[in-house]
Parts: sequence; structure tokens; C-alpha cells
Amino acid sequence: MIRVRKAQERGHADHGWLDTFHTFSFADYQDPEHMRFRALRVMNEDVVQPGQGFGTHPHRDMEIVTYVLEGALEHKDSMGHGEVLRAGEFQRMSAGTGITHSEFNPSETEPVHLYQIWLYPEQKGIEPSYEQKRFPDSEQQNQLRLVASPQAEQGALKIH
Repeated sequence: MIRVRKAQERGHADHGWLDTFHTFSFADYQDPEHMRFRALRVMNEDVVQPGQGFGTHPHRDMEIVTYVLEGALEHKDSMGHGEVLRAGEFQRMSAGTGITHSEFNPSETEPVHLYQIWLYPEQKGIEPSYEQKRFPDSEQQNQLRLVASPQAEQGALKIH
């Protein structure tokens, strides 16, 4: 059953460098009634302070989609990618057989505000991969836009 979960009902943690809201159980926030929704495992809203971020850490068999609302997020991974994701851009990382990566706010003055979504993949054990995309502003305003799908139709990011 789908039900509305208001923002103030989500799990919350303020670590000083990271202000984070969790729609589903994540890290220290555990709620047996909100573990996941089908393939959707994580839907976090994060604000990372300037010069701060997530050090190198591993993932396996997870599709991770990140969207930056404000600011910039620097991504580095074990596949050799080193990219900066800016406001309005999407990133898809397929962890597959295993990947390590870090995410930092490269700004010295501005926080970065982002959404991060984790999905269980239909295919496990795939080769890790990375994709970054900016959709035209005209496709992001006042309408629904397909962002990620297994077939990557309509120019969407490909999830596995």
C-alpha cells in the first residue's frame, strides 16, 4: 500500500557537518515500518556543509541515483571517475560487483543540498558503472521527467 509520509515524519540526524532526513531506515535511524518500498531502499535528503563529506566507502549490488538541488558535490571512485555534480545534475552509480567512492562538498562557503536514492538492482553482480547527466531545464520544470529506468528510454539514466 502506498501512503503519504510527511517530511516531518522522516528519520532525522544532525551530525554538524551533515543534516540528513531518511524516508526509510538508514544508519542509526531504524523503523521496522519503514524499511523500503519494493526496490526502493533509501531516499535521503542531505545537506553537507562546506569542505565536508563522505570519506571513501564501499557499495555492492546497489543502484545509487543522486540529484543536487543546490551547490556542488565532488565524486571520486575506484573506477577512476572524478566528477563534480552541480545543481540540476543527476548521477547514477551502479555498484555491481563492488565499488568504493567518496563524496565531498568542494565549496569553502556554500552547503550542498541533495537527494540520494538507492535501488536494489534487478541484475546482481554486474560490472560497476557510472553516469552523469543534466536534463534540459525545460524538461525539469512544471512536468514529470523520467530520470532513470532499466531501458534508459527518453534519454534517462540506465539502472540495472
